[in-house]
Amino acid sequence: MNFEKITEQASHYDNLENMSVSEIISNINNEDKTVPLAVEKALPQIELLVEKIVLKLKNGGRLFYIGAGTSGRLGILDASECPPTFGVSHDIVIGLIAGGDKAIRKAVEFAEDSKTQGWNDLLSHNISDKDVVIGIAASGTTPYVIHALKACNSENMITDYLHYK
Repeated sequence: MNFEKITEQASHYDNLENMSVSEIISNINNEDKTVPLAVEKALPQIELLVEKIVLKLKNGGRLFYIGAGTSGRLGILDASECPPTFGVSHDIVIGLIAGGDKAIRKAVEFAEDSKTQGWNDLLSHNISDKDVVIGIAASGTTPYVIHALKACNSENMITDYLHYK
């Protein structure tokens, strides 16, 4: 995989201004229908990862989501819902986003292109091999995420990568 690729990619919906509202919402609905099928195909891998995460959490580890842009925001959203939904402490599931907390509400352009900041952000949380790190990226090439995962792997940490389109 070429990790040096530009993270923003063209969509097959670049001509939204030429579509009717009906066409737009129909296309959104058609894209939404692909999600359950993609999840179904990945169930065996999801099961293995969940089992590893459960073991790490039972042994004092934490779960980190790391992403950029919307991907990072989704990780933060999920992490923020874990305490009220599952009754875990706020420091058990942690979401990190390229550009830091200010990027949650406002885009921080080019933050996702850093090859070192993702690992630095994890280090600021005293990451260790007791923890699990899940990278989330729509493009599949986000340097902030990819290089953080590579650094985690070099430290023998469990990682996984959610690449969605």
